[in-house]
Amino acid sequence: MDSTARGMSGIHTALDLSFTHTEGRWARPGSWVGRDFPDVRMFQEIAVTAERAGIDMLFFGDGSGIPDTWRGSIAPAVEWGIQWPRQDMSPVVAAMSTVTEHIGFGLTYSSTYTHPFTTARLLNSLDHVTDGRLAFNVVASSRGADAANYGFDELMPHAERYERMAEFVAVCKALWHSVAPDAIVRERERGRFADPKKVHAIDHRGTHFTVKGPLSAVPSPQIEPVLVQAGGSPAGIQTSAQFVELAFGFGGSVAAQQKYRESLDAAVAAAGRDPLSVGVLWATQLIVGRTAAEADERRRSVLSFWNEEAVGAHISHNAGFDFSTLPARFHLGDLADRIRAAEASPGGLVGMLVSELGPDHTMTRAEFFEHGWRHATGMDHTLVGSAEQVADALEENFAATGARGGYMLSSPLATPSGLADIAELLLPELRRRGALAPRYPGRTLRENLRG
Repeated sequence: MDSTARGMSGIHTALDLSFTHTEGRWARPGSWVGRDFPDVRMFQEIAVTAERAGIDMLFFGDGSGIPDTWRGSIAPAVEWGIQWPRQDMSPVVAAMSTVTEHIGFGLTYSSTYTHPFTTARLLNSLDHVTDGRLAFNVVASSRGADAANYGFDELMPHAERYERMAEFVAVCKALWHSVAPDAIVRERERGRFADPKKVHAIDHRGTHFTVKGPLSAVPSPQIEPVLVQAGGSPAGIQTSAQFVELAFGFGGSVAAQQKYRESLDAAVAAAGRDPLSVGVLWATQLIVGRTAAEADERRRSVLSFWNEEAVGAHISHNAGFDFSTLPARFHLGDLADRIRAAEASPGGLVGMLVSELGPDHTMTRAEFFEHGWRHATGMDHTLVGSAEQVADALEENFAATGARGGYMLSSPLATPSGLADIAELLLPELRRRGALAPRYPGRTLRENLRG
């Protein structure tokens, strides 16, 4: 059914390029042919293909540590390429912007370990380079490997991470607005560059940061990048509700997505903001084929990569908890309590299992790793089928989860063909149905996401 006829706003789309080369993707037939990660030419090719399809944004998640939570060693992650290597992708974004005109770019930096002045200045510069097409995914880090690289022996307490995030974002926003948009006068005849009355120190003295300011930069096209956040815990939702423009949502079921949407809407309203102004991009892995049979064959090719060490390294790193320590049998609620006590992340796989099965559910270690295998491969949340079948599923899900936002799409297949299938098979089908948001109606990423 045409989505416009249902009174829905259009679907926005982003491509997740965080893992184009990890978890076995690099070894799949046709992947990175003639090039090796991080060859910028591959990302430029992806950017051109995605913009041609009208995708709104290309996104890069990030983490600075090699996964070492599983058995306390980096060896499994290094051997099997689990969520590493990871580059700082800001230079790649700059390069992709030179071969495109409209598509946006999302970058990730940690409010737990980076400084707001450095981050604000970098993102201001990139918003200039991209001509107003930048988004900032601000994260609170919960991984021990990252903490160790910044001189921490243990994880920062969960609540403190989000307190720091709130202050971090407040400082960044103050810095981005410390030079008024009309401060730069450029009076050539007099040689006068700017009006000092419109450039102000922020004189921030808080719990975590002391920053004088102002930002030593010219205001960028968007003034501040589009602010994105993916926190799913109560603290994460409450904090992000203060500033988030676009949330990244997860959830293995429509019920879980609806619960998240309701919690986010309530928190945004409590922060004095309009819930209708905040969209959710649901993280969705896709395998699209020209036929359902072709898509299913591609799905089977993905499953052959994983072994227990690869699965363990993946799920332990993302939770910040060593699942090799699990007993033969346990209650899910007890496991969630252990994870919280370790100041790790009780969301993700464990949070999903608690939501679906309940905290009193007894699970064996073998059963948990079966779920972990599906979670690591993404098969617990992957849509597999022809473009028509996947489009049907996305439209139905979009209507059921609030019809505000869209999808953060990823592929477990070879790079760039898996992503090209999304751009060249799925997007035209969604556009034919009238399901997509208008194609680049504005100049900046913020304007396009509001279209």
